[in-house]
Amino acid sequence: MKNLILKVAAPAAFVLLVAAHSGYPQTAVDDSVHNKGQKTTADSQSNAKSDRLTTAKVRRAIIADKGLSMYAHNVKIITLNGAVTLKGPVKSEEEKQKVAADAAGATSADAITNQLTIK
Repeated sequence: MKNLILKVAAPAAFVLLVAAHSGYPQTAVDDSVHNKGQKTTADSQSNAKSDRLTTAKVRRAIIADKGLSMYAHNVKIITLNGAVTLKGPVKSEEEKQKVAADAAGATSADAITNQLTIK
């Protein structure tokens, strides 16, 4: 009985293994064309204590606004030398302005660069 199970299970496992590895070749996602003109990226975020505190303050102000969509709550906030950049998609022009206003309430409006896009 054990031999029969081994004779059936081993080939079945081999077929499943081969089927899992075959198919269309996977290509890596390349967003370099989309990202080419973007100077400020999440990697630009400063580790200076004042920049981290500013980022946290802006994030809290945006999250506290329950009228915003999940897109707006998840925008990227990048602070470098006190300058805040907002990036990412939002649902509408109104929401774009609301996120910028929430950020301006947490820091100086002059220090904000609004690069939000409407989805």
